[in-house]
Amino acid sequence: MFKKILFKIYELILFFDKSYGVKKYSLDEASKIQNNILLDLINKSRNTRFGLEHDFKLIKSYKDFKKKVPTRDYEQFKNYIDLIKKGEKDILWPGKPIYFAKTSGTTSGIKYIPVSKESIKNQVKSAGYLLFDYLKDKNSLESINGKAMFISGSPSLVEENGIKIGRLSGIVNHHEPFYLKGMLLPSKETNKIKNWEEKIEKIVEETLGEDLRVIGGIPPWIQMYFDFLILKTGKKIKDIFPNLKLICHGGVNFEPYKSNLFNSIGKEIDTLETFPASEGFFAYQNELKKNDLILQIDSGIFYEFIDLENLKSNYPKRICIDDIEKNKNYSMILTTNSGLWSYEIGDTIKFTSLNPLKIRVTGRIKQYISAFGEHVIVEEVDKSLKLACQRFKEVKVIEYTVGPYISDEKGKSCHEWLIEFSSLPNDIKSFEKCLDENLQHLNIYYRDLISDKVLSRLKVKIVKRKSFINFMKSIGKLGGQNKVPRLSNDRKIIDKIISLNKI
Repeated sequence: MFKKILFKIYELILFFDKSYGVKKYSLDEASKIQNNILLDLINKSRNTRFGLEHDFKLIKSYKDFKKKVPTRDYEQFKNYIDLIKKGEKDILWPGKPIYFAKTSGTTSGIKYIPVSKESIKNQVKSAGYLLFDYLKDKNSLESINGKAMFISGSPSLVEENGIKIGRLSGIVNHHEPFYLKGMLLPSKETNKIKNWEEKIEKIVEETLGEDLRVIGGIPPWIQMYFDFLILKTGKKIKDIFPNLKLICHGGVNFEPYKSNLFNSIGKEIDTLETFPASEGFFAYQNELKKNDLILQIDSGIFYEFIDLENLKSNYPKRICIDDIEKNKNYSMILTTNSGLWSYEIGDTIKFTSLNPLKIRVTGRIKQYISAFGEHVIVEEVDKSLKLACQRFKEVKVIEYTVGPYISDEKGKSCHEWLIEFSSLPNDIKSFEKCLDENLQHLNIYYRDLISDKVLSRLKVKIVKRKSFINFMKSIGKLGGQNKVPRLSNDRKIIDKIISLNKI
């Protein structure tokens, strides 16, 4: 009965309220909304410790804000975070956050990102917009007339000084929206299993026989789930879940995984990219035929940007929505309704459209190779690999990472690509040459280094199956929201994988 009522609500929204979903603001509209958000956040936080220390009462404009509030990374916020963890109120945001989202990747180890009741509502709302925009695009409710599964971290939370702590994907499990009631898999008990491989096996058991129609998660872990299913049943995914319609993915570029995933399924299905993080849900793909993402302008986040070209200057120029340009690589800076102020999240984006504001995620600030002055970024290696796979159609890549090989002899240094294939190139040397030419075309500094014989052409090292899974397991980051770094400016990751590969 409940499901029938729910579907009637869906139908009313889908077919009669076409305005429901993300708003496609013009640049002028977006500018006004963003300015109002900034002033609202400042006004609400003027009596917090951070607000008092940075003279929030004197801030009347974005210009004032830039003068009073410098950009900070997590390490520079850590003293404030530590005070909140001790139970102090009104530090970065009024009161205390309801959660700390645990995430990793800093020099100090685990990060604790504050999540307020306002920001978690925005996370859930944005996910809802994605679903309804998809249903409107399809003009059908077929995709949700069954089960949905999100491969996520554990929903288990611990509490310290009145604040619950856990992984964001697990936190979101506690905020199941009404429109997914009774649809979500796996069970909370299964989601709590800590051992990732054991968890996947249990998920397989629970989902076999279900009418699964939507699956979400990070691509390598979706692939791992598919591999377990195929191993257990001997069938393609389309024969196990004939009504599977949609994959929602995020966290890494989908392209390197696309061929393998569709091969496992046995056909192509719809895919949608998302751009969520512990700090907020920033953007999602709102049109199936266009692979850029619409920026969430009115979700309690104020955005700033720094052009990557001047990021390393002593005083890099910060801009807001008003001054952005298309096709420039920007570092994204956030001010949020959880109390992060001009926070350097570390992601890089490009604007693909200004009306409405749409972006493409291009990589991470700290993921690059510039051992020889080339500053190769994630977007460039992802695209190089994509183009090579389009030419060598037999190739299927499971996972890869890139780092420098440094030699004392001129012209012997190079970029080393560790690639795990499910289907090898017929001619590895030709594939290698194609990859290198693609990268030269995309990065002129790399091309010049090759031309000047400072570097030799890149080298591909083929690693055995499960090398990357074993690597992630060895560092305690198997599964959930954890991702293999694409690029490193040193050999720590590459050498670790190679050492494991020899075992």
